[in-house]
Amino acid sequence: MELKLSKPICFFDLETTGIDIVKDRIVEISILKIYPNGNKESKTWLVNPTIPIPSTASEVHGITDEKVANEPTFKEIAKQIYQMIKDADLAGYNSDRFDIPLLAEEMLRAGVDEFDFGNRVTVDVQTIFHKMEQRTLSAAYKFYCGKELTDAHTAAADTYATYEILKAQLDRYEDVLENNVKKLSDFTYRKQIADFAGFIGYNAAGEEVFTFGKHKGKRVEEIFETEPGYFGWLLNADFPLYTKKILTAIKLRKLTSNH
Repeated sequence: MELKLSKPICFFDLETTGIDIVKDRIVEISILKIYPNGNKESKTWLVNPTIPIPSTASEVHGITDEKVANEPTFKEIAKQIYQMIKDADLAGYNSDRFDIPLLAEEMLRAGVDEFDFGNRVTVDVQTIFHKMEQRTLSAAYKFYCGKELTDAHTAAADTYATYEILKAQLDRYEDVLENNVKKLSDFTYRKQIADFAGFIGYNAAGEEVFTFGKHKGKRVEEIFETEPGYFGWLLNADFPLYTKKILTAIKLRKLTSNH
């Protein structure tokens, strides 16, 4: 079953220096763009992360410092990547929890402030899989597609496998899943969050609230008003850049509404 699309969707996968969204960097990114007419476009970049790649990470994806020494930095290719994904929805495997938040960090570090999710949805294929079968990517590929993922942990192979798995999931779960990207996004969405990393959520009234710490469950605007120094602490603390971007927008909105 092919995807029913009203706009392009980009399946993407990252190989990285580690799993810390704030501190780690991309060493490879692969994007498979599917258009509503069925056309496909794919691109893979090796990336110089500008920090050492730990041996534990290299053992997983096979990318070493030497391999990327002469490759472009993310900042040098960020606009190319943005041009490819700016008009598209996004999909990946564990993408809501890791790939999208890390990509957002890299985009903001590179000065691409236009990167946001106000006009797009995301589909996390891993969430569908875990809700239905509880398996790994390689097992999912074999289970749904009957194929061995021989090049696991290479971004291009993982990206294309994720695309094929989603199509197979639509066939297998046709009574549960609707072939509609927005519906798939709703099915895979883990919770109502305002930022990618999940530090800011929404209450029943649709207002931003903190999801952590001493102010968990409290409205962000209320805390910024009653405890002004908290905003400064958040901006100086080790939170993701996109989280800080959202907090700044809330702060500016509050200041504007008071005038």
